[in-house]
Amino acid sequence: MLTVTSANVNGLRAAVKKGFVEWLGRTEADVICLQEVRAEPGQLPEEVREPEGWHAVHAPAAAKGRAGVSVYSRRAPERVQVGFGGFAGPEGEEFDTAGRYLEVDLPGVTVASLYLPSGEAGTEKQEEKERFMAVFLPYLKGLATRAAAEGREVVVCGDWNIAHREADLKNWKANKKNSGFLPEERAWLTRVFDEAAYVDVVRALHPDEEGPYSWWSYRGRAFDNDAGWRIDLVVSSPRLAGRCVKAYVERAASHAERWSDHAPVTAVFDV
Repeated sequence: MLTVTSANVNGLRAAVKKGFVEWLGRTEADVICLQEVRAEPGQLPEEVREPEGWHAVHAPAAAKGRAGVSVYSRRAPERVQVGFGGFAGPEGEEFDTAGRYLEVDLPGVTVASLYLPSGEAGTEKQEEKERFMAVFLPYLKGLATRAAAEGREVVVCGDWNIAHREADLKNWKANKKNSGFLPEERAWLTRVFDEAAYVDVVRALHPDEEGPYSWWSYRGRAFDNDAGWRIDLVVSSPRLAGRCVKAYVERAASHAERWSDHAPVTAVFDV
C-alpha cells in the first residue's frame, strides 16, 4: 500500500504550536506533501526540519514568509526537483524559486507538492495565478508523458486553489466572480483532467458527495457550519487512480483542534 497525504499547514512554525508534530507522530502516511510552509529550513524546529523516521525535502520561497512547499517520505528520494526544472521554458523560471512546486522520485512513483497561487480577481495576484496555470498545464502533460515512458506513476498533491464543481464549495452562488471559482479557472482544471488525463482521486471515489471540504475560513463559524471549499486535491495518473482504495479528508473533531485552516487530504493506493 502507498499512502499519500497533502496538507496546507498555513505556516509550519504556527502549526507546530497547535498540534502538527503530534499529528505527524500518528500519521500512517508514506509520503506527506506540505504547502504554505512559510519558512526557511533553518527557521524550522528540528522536529519538523528533519523529523525522525522521515526524509525531508524543503523548497522555500525566495520571498521571505511566503509560500514554501515540502515533501516528507519514509524512503529516501531517488531524485529531487524544485520548480519546473527548465521543462516549462523561460516562462516557468519565474516560479522556480517561488516555493510553489517540489517533485521527488520514489520507487515506481513521482510525487509532487503543489501550492498554486491563490489569486484575487482583477488584481496582479490573479495575473500571477494565470501565468502559473499557463505554464503548469503543459508541464503536467510532459510529466505524464515522461513518467509513462519510464513506467512510473504520478501523484500531484496540494492546494490547487480552485474549486472545480459546485459540489466543491458550500456557497458557490456567492463566489461565481471570486478567484478560486472563476469560470476560466474551473475550465483550466477540466483541461488538467481531460487533456492531461489526471484523475482527482477523492472525487473519483466520492462522485456524488458535497465536498468533502478541505479548507474553511477562520472568519465567522465557517468550520462549525462546514461552509468550506474543496481545493486541496490529490491528483494522480489514471492507472494509479484505479488502484486508490480510500481517499478522505482528515477533518479535525473541533475548531479548537485544528492546526491549520486546511485539513489534510489522504489517499491510499493498493500498489
